[in-house]
Amino acid sequence: MAESIKDAVCVAIEREDANLRALSMDIWNNPELAFQEHHAHKILTNYLSEQGFQVTQHYKLDTAFKATFSTTGDGSRVHVGVLCEYDALPGIGHACGHNLIAILGVATGLGIKHAMTSNGIHGKLTVLGTPAEEGGGGKVDLLKAGAFTDFDIAMMAHPAQYNSPKPVFMARNGFHVEYEGKASHAASGPWSGVNALDAAVLCYQNVSCMRQHLKPTWRVHGIITKGGEAPNIIPEYASLKYYARAPTMEELEELIEKLIGCFEGAATATGCKVKYNHLPKPYHPLNSNSTLAALYEKHGESVGIEFEKDPAIRMRQGGSTDMGNVSRVLPSIHPKFSLNTKAPGHTTEFRDISGSEASHSITLQHAKALAMAAVEVMQDPSIMKTIKDEFNKSMNL
Repeated sequence: MAESIKDAVCVAIEREDANLRALSMDIWNNPELAFQEHHAHKILTNYLSEQGFQVTQHYKLDTAFKATFSTTGDGSRVHVGVLCEYDALPGIGHACGHNLIAILGVATGLGIKHAMTSNGIHGKLTVLGTPAEEGGGGKVDLLKAGAFTDFDIAMMAHPAQYNSPKPVFMARNGFHVEYEGKASHAASGPWSGVNALDAAVLCYQNVSCMRQHLKPTWRVHGIITKGGEAPNIIPEYASLKYYARAPTMEELEELIEKLIGCFEGAATATGCKVKYNHLPKPYHPLNSNSTLAALYEKHGESVGIEFEKDPAIRMRQGGSTDMGNVSRVLPSIHPKFSLNTKAPGHTTEFRDISGSEASHSITLQHAKALAMAAVEVMQDPSIMKTIKDEFNKSMNL
């Protein structure tokens, strides 16, 4: 890539540093849960409109948006999709750093747009606001609604404890498990009751005992969401929520069969009735495009990012994301970038780090790398062909 392209990307992002920091902190200070991100939606779309993007608010979902910029010219035209996330976690705020993901997407868009205009690059760019990643499956809804139909590539990045261009994100599904018993006075007539809480506790213990026999790459975690009304009433209703994760959808189905045995066994042992329902939007494992990830790593190194060299760290198993579903439809990357912390995500420590000035500066570095990778793809049709060929092979198309 010509140095002028790199300069264009860096200049566009650096001159908006203060405004991007203000956006990030506004989102960080006003955490909103899945599908309720009205404030973040408003400030992000207002800003992108001011920056010359054609903005569609409430795009297919109430808190989703589309901000587009395109240039005309001869030849093929690559359509780059850059994704923003901006939902928070219940009770703990932006402990997954989605305030940083939001401005990373915006900053990447600014860099690509300026490089296109200053160097006469033919193409199309969309900054897509994707709500409800934290369990809500916003990208799944957007996929079904056709929001990704004409994208050629999709990219975003996620804050973490290390720099990895191709991290592992697992398949995930979940269950809502409900036990129905019979209420009775816990002191004067407990023999007349059927204890749904006992069933829930036994279910939890069944799953915990089963962990000894699960594959090391499998994960199961759950909570009891309802356990009764009062100590002197035999609980007639109890419920749990579980997430199950595995490297592939096939292994996930195998794990789910084992979980169902735990659910039903607890009901049999206690005499309760049981109902369990899959969560409606399973997350697929991430299918990172190696060609696109290599471009991101190359340009990241050019702006001073030091990527992990240890393969065990680069490919360390992480959580799950609805970006996995996107990556099964078009070539995508979802790198992890280090905030120079050992604190895991979904903690108060990670939340506080996500609001720091140092994390902001790191985020903009990675926005530059993503933007430069995207512009190189726009400039060279042969790269886009390689990316598509790799994707088709990975999906057996």
